[in-house]
Amino acid sequence: MTLNAKRALHIAEVLTEALPYIQSFVGKTIVIKYGGHAMEDRDLQSNFAKDVVLMKTVGMNPIIVHGGGPQIGALLKRLGKETRFIQGMRVTDQDTMDVVEMVLGGQVNPSIVHLINRHGGRAVGLTGKDGQFILAKKLPLHRLKPELKASEIIDLGHVGEVDSIDTTLLNTLIQNHFIPVVAPIGVDQAGTSYNINADWVASALAQVLKAEKLMLLTNTAGILDHSQKRISRLGKKQLTRLLKDGKTIGGGMIPKAECALSALRGGVHAVHILDGRHPHAILLEIFTHAGVGTLIQGE
Repeated sequence: MTLNAKRALHIAEVLTEALPYIQSFVGKTIVIKYGGHAMEDRDLQSNFAKDVVLMKTVGMNPIIVHGGGPQIGALLKRLGKETRFIQGMRVTDQDTMDVVEMVLGGQVNPSIVHLINRHGGRAVGLTGKDGQFILAKKLPLHRLKPELKASEIIDLGHVGEVDSIDTTLLNTLIQNHFIPVVAPIGVDQAGTSYNINADWVASALAQVLKAEKLMLLTNTAGILDHSQKRISRLGKKQLTRLLKDGKTIGGGMIPKAECALSALRGGVHAVHILDGRHPHAILLEIFTHAGVGTLIQGE
């Protein structure tokens, strides 16, 4: 068998393996949180866009929610604006919020839309302020004060959480075969803008849209066990136990695991926490038996 014939056979085998997955997910909504290294490396950016276009082409309904923390931090630094974090969250005064909106809505979002469209998709960019489809409220942060044996509430400024979501706009875009690309900015009833964690926006969208899957791209191989090996599959109860033991899951993986549990409790069928540094991570996770991340499902 020639080299070309072997390559053709391999492609045929890959397509055959992918076929039952494609058939299962036709017409299903898949919410993808896009962030981390996958947003910073040019080759990975291109791979991501191709993956999303392919998903749409075979009949799935991908919705992208993106972050942009490093880009926000870089612009604030250029402007000479000090960045302060409390418990991993950026304190966001009005000037900082202006920068957040400028970067997420005016820089990062259009660049993702352009990339998807350049690879043959029909992407549309929006923030939660468009049509007021993401209503937000201020996020209260409680910090323990040992000397008082009580907690204090920290004002983070324009840092919010999802209050409610109106799916009318998104459903209109999906029904007309567009790929929505969402910047995680919400607005309250008074018109005040809030920066919201992109993982939690993705989780909330997946729940209200009754998504088949929520996919969270990270800079790690997924959830790791005590020996730092990837756990390929978890049930909801298992994940809850791992969170409670305080040893297996730590650092930045804790909020992602909590986000996954929230999505599952809200009716999302499966959550994938996967390594966005891996080329074509989304396709490998959805269309192959092995996958490249951690699949979490309810029992």
